[in-house]
Amino acid sequence: MKAGMMPHITVLPQGLQVVAQPGESVVDALRRQGWRSRYKCRRGGCGVCKAQLVNGRVRYLQPVAESVLGTTELAAGRCLPCRAVPVTDVVVDLGAEPLRAVLTSNPVSRTTTHE
Repeated sequence: MKAGMMPHITVLPQGLQVVAQPGESVVDALRRQGWRSRYKCRRGGCGVCKAQLVNGRVRYLQPVAESVLGTTELAAGRCLPCRAVPVTDVVVDLGAEPLRAVLTSNPVSRTTTHE
């Protein structure tokens, strides 16, 4: 990814792609573009959103509690999408629970084409 470009987030198993703003978590990027994934506290304290980071790198702007996401899990590629901020393009597997479309003020995310 070139300097100044915003990271792309690919969500599996759906294959949905969204773009993250600078400093924006995976969950916040999804929400901004009209999608809701599994989460509860949105601050990394519960672990409900825990997912597999398949590819790419993320960072955490504030430390994550070892009790929620331990070093063994981090080493195995687990992440907390509610707090994980993409550093590169990332692929995140959210598991079997599907993304849900929600209302958004961003008309681009809800655009459809008719032939």
